[in-house]
Amino acid sequence: MILPQIANPQYLRGLYIVDFGEWTAVGYTADEVAMLLEHEDYRGGKVYKIHRATPDGHMELRGVSAARFASESGMFFYRNDLSLAQADFATLRDAAGAAPTPCRAVLHLSDRSPQAEPRRYVTALIFPAEHDDEIAGWLTAIAYAGGDVAEGGISCVTNYNSEARTILEHHQLWSQPAIPSRSPEQVLASVRQAVQR
Repeated sequence: MILPQIANPQYLRGLYIVDFGEWTAVGYTADEVAMLLEHEDYRGGKVYKIHRATPDGHMELRGVSAARFASESGMFFYRNDLSLAQADFATLRDAAGAAPTPCRAVLHLSDRSPQAEPRRYVTALIFPAEHDDEIAGWLTAIAYAGGDVAEGGISCVTNYNSEARTILEHHQLWSQPAIPSRSPEQVLASVRQAVQR
């Protein structure tokens, strides 16, 4: 993979590189990569996330599988006390109102039944899997410390969706990304540009 010359690579941290084989493009958002991977002409591209970039042009990359862009991940905060679980839910809901999540997400408060004790109640934060790092950063920034026990990941969402539960509260969280994504038309029109931003 040959990367183009980039004037200010440090501003690309958190964005993506797509290696299309014949050419490489730098500076996509996660949503734009998801759009490309859904298009039959570009679904074979190899995707890398820029974790660190320095002014001298060095970049630390991590490969990201295409399947990750079609998956949901989540953070799950368990309590055995309903009032504490309601407080966890309210804290996340209110925090997202003051400091929006970095991507769209859904928030549930669910009762997993008395048989699930001591993890009867769960506050579930579910989001697109490619935003794991950003959600972790957001939870750290708001100093969230909910749940007696917490777990997260793609498999946790699968387990949560397959178990019997009653959703007691539901709230859609809207994002305010630092770099807005372009429309599918704009992404496809500029796909051969080496530097997208």
